[in-house]
Amino acid sequence: MTLSTAMILAAGRGERMRPLTDSVPKPLLKIQGKPLIEYHLEALKRAGYQRVVINHAWLGQQIESVLGTGERFGLNILYSAETQALETAGGIVNAMPLLCPSEKHEMFTLVNGDIFTGFDFATLPTYLPEGLGAHLVMVDNPSHNQQGDFYFAEHGLHPKQGCKLTFSGIAVYRKSFFAQISLGVKPLAPMLRTAINQGLIGAQHYTGQWTDVGTPQRLNELNKIES
Repeated sequence: MTLSTAMILAAGRGERMRPLTDSVPKPLLKIQGKPLIEYHLEALKRAGYQRVVINHAWLGQQIESVLGTGERFGLNILYSAETQALETAGGIVNAMPLLCPSEKHEMFTLVNGDIFTGFDFATLPTYLPEGLGAHLVMVDNPSHNQQGDFYFAEHGLHPKQGCKLTFSGIAVYRKSFFAQISLGVKPLAPMLRTAINQGLIGAQHYTGQWTDVGTPQRLNELNKIES
C-alpha cells in the first residue's frame, strides 16, 4: 500500500503576515522566487503522490489561478473552497469527499501550507498499525515555541513521558480519525490531545530543515539564505 493523496492546508487568513497577506494568500508568498506552496507540491510529487487536495478561503481564487489543475507539477490538484475558514479539523472534514472518495482511500497525508521544510514525504509510514488513527512528524522546538507541543517517546506520542517536541504540521491520518466530527468550524489540537491520552497516535522525529513561516521576519530570513 502506498500513500497517493495529500492535503495542503491553505485556508488561513495569515493575520501575523499582514500587510503581506492583505492582497496575496500566505501560501503564495515567495521564498527564493517560488511560491511557498509549490515547494510542497514538488516534494509530494517526488515522494510518489498523485492527488493533492488544497483547501482555501482567503483569496483562494488566486491559489487556483496560479496552480491550476496541477498538470505542470505532474499532479491532480483538487480544491476544497471554504466560505469561511473552518480551522484544521473542520477543513479536513469538509474536504473528506475529495480526500477519501472510495474505500481504497483510507489514509491521507496532511501538510500545513505555511511551513518551509526539506522533509522527505517518502519517509512517512504507508500503513498505520491497527488502533492508531494518526502519525505525526515532530521537530525540535524553534525559538518561538520553546515549550514544545507534545511528548515524543520511541515511536509515539505520550501524555507525560518523553521529550517535548513541536508538531511540524505534517501527518498521516486515517479517515476514521474524523468519523465522529460534524461539518463546521473545528480545531484539530483538542482531538490530538484526546487521542494522545488514549495512546492512539504514532510519531517520528525529523531533525532537518523546518520553519513555520508565520511572520514577515521568518519569511525574510528564509529569503536571505543562499539557494
